Amino acid sequence: MPVAIITGASKGLGRALGAALAERGWDLVLDARTATVLRETAGALSAHGTRVVALPGDVTDAAHRAALVRAARELGGLDLLVSNASALGAEPLVRLAELGLDGLRRALEVIVVAALGLVQEALPLLRASNTGAVIAVSSDAAAEAYGTWGGYGASKAALDQLAAVLGVEEPGLRVWAVDPGDMATDLYAAAVPDDDGPRPAPEHVVPAFLRLLDERPASGRYGAPSLLEER
Repeated sequence: MPVAIITGASKGLGRALGAALAERGWDLVLDARTATVLRETAGALSAHGTRVVALPGDVTDAAHRAALVRAARELGGLDLLVSNASALGAEPLVRLAELGLDGLRRALEVIVVAALGLVQEALPLLRASNTGAVIAVSSDAAAEAYGTWGGYGASKAALDQLAAVLGVEEPGLRVWAVDPGDMATDLYAAAVPDDDGPRPAPEHVVPAFLRLLDERPASGRYGAPSLLEER
């Protein structure tokens, strides 16, 4: 069975994608910081009959990243690495003039530095797979200038660039930066708590990620809404 590591997998897009992969028979290694929520998610996903390993921890911890890859190896290898863990930098979001530098450092450490560290740890297994792929979950804030989204957007823009370069340096892999578009998630609620407008559930955009896995287009940056419209 194929094996995936998904960070930030206890809820939102990470959980929705994990559920879709489990339905397809994937074995999973799931990461999140909150142990109780992660274990509940793992229990729900394992009901599909696949093996699900839940490892609570912080992706900025090198030992935790090594444990995630070790768990994948014990499941038989690694075919997909999804970097979905995020940090906003400030909750709720604030203008750059007010953004605490420690918050910005945290966003960069979680979104960029930890993602690269996990890729470095996982590369031997990904290269050994016939279908090795990396998905870096991006954001439209990486490409557009939205007030108060500067720290988070800068972190996602840096992640996009890492994904683009990795795609050039690792031609045997598929490396996709994916902007999922607008979603109703706890992350967005924490970012803009006063905005209660209707947004699609994360499950709505999961078919775009599955399309990438099915069709394996060239490495690059993709928007989930466009992938869904083209079907």
